[in-house]
Amino acid sequence: MISASDSLIAMPTSLTPLDQLPIRRLTPGDLLACADLSEDRGWPREEHKWSLLLTAGTGYGIDDPGGKGLVAVSVVTSYGPELAAIGMVLVAERHARRGIGRRLMRHVMAETGDTPLTLHATPNGQPLYEELGFTVTGRAEMVRGHFTPVEPAPGIPTRPATAEDLQAILRLDAEIFGLDRTHMITRLPAFADHLRVAEEDGRIIGFATAWPNMETHVIGPLIARDSATAQSLIASLAAVTDRPLRTDIDVRHESLLRWVKANGLAPITFNAVMTRSLPHLPGDWSRRFAPLTLAAG
Repeated sequence: MISASDSLIAMPTSLTPLDQLPIRRLTPGDLLACADLSEDRGWPREEHKWSLLLTAGTGYGIDDPGGKGLVAVSVVTSYGPELAAIGMVLVAERHARRGIGRRLMRHVMAETGDTPLTLHATPNGQPLYEELGFTVTGRAEMVRGHFTPVEPAPGIPTRPATAEDLQAILRLDAEIFGLDRTHMITRLPAFADHLRVAEEDGRIIGFATAWPNMETHVIGPLIARDSATAQSLIASLAAVTDRPLRTDIDVRHESLLRWVKANGLAPITFNAVMTRSLPHLPGDWSRRFAPLTLAAG
């Protein structure tokens, strides 16, 4: 394993074999290089999301020996010794299919030690993750489109969240997510354009954000008592933006998926939810409707 300090000593040259290039820790200063690599692979640049991941998580990268940015990257978001989420595993097109992604994943897995892992896999990436010991434990469906309220949402009251709501949101999130993710949730007011809560009898029973990602607003996390509450939160967020909405909904929430599709959001793709050293994700899936981002869980 090559550590971040090793990379300062063993500076790569243009003759360094790809399987020997140093792996280093990324910093927020690598944001543009990460966005460039996303674009290289045909993904959106997603600079806003990269900013969150590089500050709240730990990024790993391999520099191109020819000075052409990054060869490969990955980000790990830790939730303590119980779980870490791996995301944004990218290899430059010019170096694809040469084992670099596998090497980077093995490095990340060694760095996380015995911590159980989770990730969302595309169909192309799934075989590699299965080879590395991950198993499929669920699926999420990505939907996107302009929300058009053909089927009205239930009339569960929602409102913009305030600073006074933060502790109640953190308690609800820990109960439903199953782990403490204070380091992510406390960033939501600055990260998201809209953070709303659903209430009943003065008690918060759900919350959701809409955060900007290129030309869309992504809804997530979406935490709610039930599907009716989730619908009310989505409808309230749709009412305050003119952008298309995108979200990734656990396929077990069939009624919510049917409802969002009836209201203008079209299916885009499926991603496999995979875990390693863990039979299933912690928490209460029945009240966890959409992740903050697929890269962080």
